[in-house]
Amino acid sequence: MKKVLYPLLPLLCAPLLTGGAQADDLTVIVKIPRLTMEASEKIARATVDACRKQGVQIGVTVVDRGGDAMVFMRDTLAPTVTIEISRQKAFTAVNFNAPLSTMEDRFTKPFSVGKVDGLVFSAGGIPITAAGNIVGAVGVSGAPSGEQDEACAREGIKSIAFELESASL
Repeated sequence: MKKVLYPLLPLLCAPLLTGGAQADDLTVIVKIPRLTMEASEKIARATVDACRKQGVQIGVTVVDRGGDAMVFMRDTLAPTVTIEISRQKAFTAVNFNAPLSTMEDRFTKPFSVGKVDGLVFSAGGIPITAAGNIVGAVGVSGAPSGEQDEACAREGIKSIAFELESASL
């Protein structure tokens, strides 16, 4: 039996020996894709323009992947409240990585996550992805319905769709 194990010993020990090499090759820095300010501005402007075509004045916020505002625009006659609501919609969309229209009825119990300050679960927020990575979100407030807010947000994202689809990260 000893004769059988000795030839197998290098094969049995190989995973133990390469474990140290894998630890030495451990990646310690992660490249995180982010939207540029210019891309954020283009999304915001296209979002405002899409709602204007429908005769609607809105506020729009584009956030980075961490939920921090990159760009905010409020159309001339949009109510002041659109500032905070659009920011919260964008913040919620990026943190849950889902269009808010798909989440409106998700958190209905008292004391659920939907009751956390700063989160808004009404349509009008959409995450922005590039090469399968979330890079930000856009939130819109001011249209007569959340669905209309969201339609404008989608138009805003379409303004850089080619760049997002062709991004290599």
